[in-house]
Amino acid sequence: MTQDDGAGTLEELTRKIRACRICRDTPAGRPLPHEPRPVVVASSTAPVLIAGQAPGLRVHESGLPFDDRSGDRLRDWLGVTREEFYDPELFAIVPMGFCFPGYNDKGSDLPPRRECAPAWRAELIARMPQAGLLLAIGKYAQDWHLGPRRNKSLTETVAAWRETFSGSGHPKILPLPHPSWRNTGWLKRHPWFEAELLPVLRREISDRLRQVRENTGYGN
Repeated sequence: MTQDDGAGTLEELTRKIRACRICRDTPAGRPLPHEPRPVVVASSTAPVLIAGQAPGLRVHESGLPFDDRSGDRLRDWLGVTREEFYDPELFAIVPMGFCFPGYNDKGSDLPPRRECAPAWRAELIARMPQAGLLLAIGKYAQDWHLGPRRNKSLTETVAAWRETFSGSGHPKILPLPHPSWRNTGWLKRHPWFEAELLPVLRREISDRLRQVRENTGYGN
C-alpha cells in the first residue's frame, strides 16, 4: 500500500499518524483521558474511503475501526462481510479524529479532537486519489468534506444525497448518518434512508469491489 510522490510514502505517513501524540501533548480543550492510540486504515488501492468521526472505547481497546455494533450496522448498510470490510485492498478507513476522545459529563462520546484533522487529514486524503467513493459518516465528516455543499443539519444533508452524489467532482461523496444504535430512532423517522439511499449505496459498493476483483484477480 505504498505510494511515493517525492515526499515520502503513504506507509511512512501512516506510521507518523500512529505515533502522533499531539492530543496528549498540546491539547485544545480538556486533556485526553488516556494514552493516544490513533486508529486508521490507509490504502493506495482501496476504491472506497470511509470518513467517520472518532473511535469509541471498544475501538480504542482493539485498534480495529468500527469493531462494535455500529460497525455491524455499517457493514450491513454496505452489504459486505467483515472480512471484506477490513481488507485495505477494498476499504480505507479515515476518521475525523484518530483517537478515542473520551466521554462528556453525560457519558456520551466527545466530538473528534480538534487537533487531529488540521494536522493530518488533507495530506492523508491527498495520498489516496484512487478512492473514487467517499462515505462521509456523521456531521463532522460532512462539514469537512462537503464544506459549503452541506446543509444546516445532518438530516437535511443526508436527505440531499442525490444532489451531493450526482456531482462531477472526485471523489464522489455520499453523506450518511452515523450507524450508532443510538440513531435507530432517526432511521425509523426517516424510512427513505433505507428505501432509497441504501440500495444506491450497496450497488455502488458492489460495483466498485467487483472492478477490483476483475482488474486484479482479487480473491483468486
